[in-house]
Amino acid sequence: MEYLVTMTTRVPQGTSEAALDDVRTREGARSRELAAEGHLLRLWRPPLQPGEWRTLGLFAADDAVKLEETLASMPLRIWRTDEVTPLLPHPNDPGPAPSMTPEGWGEYLTTFRISVPEGTPAKTVDDAEGAEAAPAREMAQHGNLVRLWKLDGPNALGLWRAGSTAEMQAALDSLPLPVWMTVETTPLSTHPSDPLSRAG
Repeated sequence: MEYLVTMTTRVPQGTSEAALDDVRTREGARSRELAAEGHLLRLWRPPLQPGEWRTLGLFAADDAVKLEETLASMPLRIWRTDEVTPLLPHPNDPGPAPSMTPEGWGEYLTTFRISVPEGTPAKTVDDAEGAEAAPAREMAQHGNLVRLWKLDGPNALGLWRAGSTAEMQAALDSLPLPVWMTVETTPLSTHPSDPLSRAG
């Protein structure tokens, strides 16, 4: 099973640079080990406010207990809190085959939140879901849609690539999204310990 983990680190005031460097070095080494074992799939940096230290991680584990063991084994956990989001299979997911992001392209996470109005016929909902399959396949073939997962209830999470924020928005605007679906887009930046970046 896959999990998205939001990792927030707060270094205690007064921590020496030497201690900080030591933990960071050990964290990098442990990240490489977890990637080699297939537990750590991706790492990104979301937009940060001044003084924030956050990382988004895509992890694989048999269950929540095994994931916690993995997260607890990382040296930065002494200063870190983790928010775990289980990711469920989505029928339109292109699949986990990793590939490098094309030169000049960025990565984005999208959260699709669905709030179907009461009284909406089931056929309308089914038709809307069915209409997503063909555009999802097309965007995956063009390299824009990388992964798609189900979240709690009818919501979904997507990993995308595009040459610019405007291109990303244009891709989303082209989708047959019903009026009762809202999309939140988070631009991602490269993390130095991302397994895919290191693979290049």
